[in-house]
Amino acid sequence: MEEKKRSGAARYCTVPSCKNNSVRNEGYSFFSFPKQTDRALIRFTRVNYYLLKWERRNMTLPKVFVDIVAKHPHKVAFYFEDDIWSFQRVDEYSNRVANFFLSEGYQRGDCVALLLESRPEYICLWLGLSKIGVKAALINTNLTGDSLVHSIEVAGSKAVVFGSDFKNALKDIQPKIVNLKKYQFNENIWLSPPLFDDAKDLRTCLKEAAMDAVTEHIAKGNLKDHILYIYTSGTTGLPKAAVITNVRYMVMAVGLNKMVAVQNNDCIYDSLPLYHTAGGIVGTGQALLCGGTVAIRKKFSATNFWKDCVKYRCTIAQYIGETCRYLLAADDKNLVKHNVRAMFGNGLKAQIWKPFAEKFGIKEIFEFYGATESNSNLVNIDSTVGAVGFVPFYARFLYPVSLVQCDEVTGEPLRDVNGRYITCGENEPGVLIGKISTLRAVNQFTGYADKVATEKKILRDVFNEGDMYFNTGDILMYDDFGYFYFKDRTGDTFRWKGENVSTSEIEAVISDIAHLSDAVVYGVEVPGAEGKAGMAAIVDQTRSLDLEQFAEGLRKHLPVYAQPIFIRLMDSVELTGTFKLIKRDLVVEGFNIDIVKDDIFFYDVKTKRFVPLTRELYELIMKGEISCPDNFD
Repeated sequence: MEEKKRSGAARYCTVPSCKNNSVRNEGYSFFSFPKQTDRALIRFTRVNYYLLKWERRNMTLPKVFVDIVAKHPHKVAFYFEDDIWSFQRVDEYSNRVANFFLSEGYQRGDCVALLLESRPEYICLWLGLSKIGVKAALINTNLTGDSLVHSIEVAGSKAVVFGSDFKNALKDIQPKIVNLKKYQFNENIWLSPPLFDDAKDLRTCLKEAAMDAVTEHIAKGNLKDHILYIYTSGTTGLPKAAVITNVRYMVMAVGLNKMVAVQNNDCIYDSLPLYHTAGGIVGTGQALLCGGTVAIRKKFSATNFWKDCVKYRCTIAQYIGETCRYLLAADDKNLVKHNVRAMFGNGLKAQIWKPFAEKFGIKEIFEFYGATESNSNLVNIDSTVGAVGFVPFYARFLYPVSLVQCDEVTGEPLRDVNGRYITCGENEPGVLIGKISTLRAVNQFTGYADKVATEKKILRDVFNEGDMYFNTGDILMYDDFGYFYFKDRTGDTFRWKGENVSTSEIEAVISDIAHLSDAVVYGVEVPGAEGKAGMAAIVDQTRSLDLEQFAEGLRKHLPVYAQPIFIRLMDSVELTGTFKLIKRDLVVEGFNIDIVKDDIFFYDVKTKRFVPLTRELYELIMKGEISCPDNFD
């Protein structure tokens, strides 16, 4: 046991920021805490202080934001390209949004879908809508076809605000959205592309709208009001609209702010999509709720990442695992001297953690774990390599998260002979679950727009009769110090290019475009790539599948990150038993041509075709000399 403790302590000194940390080799007991437990307790207390204060005052995001504007109206809220947005400018623009949509007849509880690129106006649009109690559905800009229609409809949207760049995506689904009001936002103020058939020119409309504060409407807001829908892929196919209430937004944005000790004079670089939680809530929330300054980029660029950080004098930057790998692999000629001292995000693999920190001089890396709808988010506050969070054992009653044993195939939690769930021990993988409480904001679960989908994520009578827990569906493990580590994702979902991919949705598309019912989709690991690449095993006994038309169909019906990169043509797939057992075997075999005797094809991004996976091509992929298709420069 002593040797185990000693080796565990040693790993905390593998990142520059940890070299001077004094971690006790003997671990800790209730009366003997290492420094990180004290730090965690202090910061967690700060988080709860703000949440309790706002809860007692029935504060909402617009109410808090208005207070911040009053304190420092001329402070920079957002940098974007060569534009500067002060808090006063954000407030005035969002007031125009609020007044315009009031004049259009929208009322509290209505929903408007947003489909446009990342920019300050995007934030002002949903902020202005929230001031009058109208929800905004933040649509993934990669979506097309039926997925796009579904995302608009599942939120109950009465209108869609779309950028001119996404006009064609709407044109493709026009017959299915004829009754939807449309507002076209021209991203380029110097060019005026033709309007969509029955759309209004939103940029012009907002110029003419009143800038008066909507104080009475803001005052009607409630802490539990729904303000956003953010979409997350699950095991049921099409995207699910996760409900974001005022308090949910506060928990995520302020929770990160206090746990990683963001300072008032920090400038945060946010190059992540604003339709996702990380960029759109955790990132922009540092300005809207905490009064900080955030630099926004339209789209992540490895070439310009550090240049932007210098340009905006950023001291903190956000990441997802993919961005770190691209930055590490980028040409060193893009390296510039910057002032970024810390980064926070999720998905940074342990293998590149230390090289990344050392190459770019990052003193602290705050890796966190969480899902948009989850009530069991975690954060690693002391740069422990590979850890996604830290919860001291003595603090589990304050933040009740647990790991429970599960079926290794289905991922379903297991019950004991008494019908209760079985907790995992140290270093034992299990499903992470978080206790649901309606009394404490930090433990609430607001679910999805779809009540059936919401109910599926709730576990009942877990440890005691009547208790409820949120099922994350993710496999984690914790060590003897209380650090949590991500292991795998259960269910029919994998992560690729920073996006959650639903295998059942892709299987349905393949069945539709290839007219072959037996298709299995899964994620496979590729050397040098974060997450798992999509692979489809398709039963095609006669080899009649036209791969060129198939590739075209995938591009038309699926976003880039969801398109399978490997295709395996098979004579048969045994459809008996649980079926997932078969998928597991396929995952293990992957695209290994030494094991798989079926025909395998690889998507060549240059020719936009599936080409045979030859021995030469396979070896190049395994050496990392040929990378999988992506959207990053």
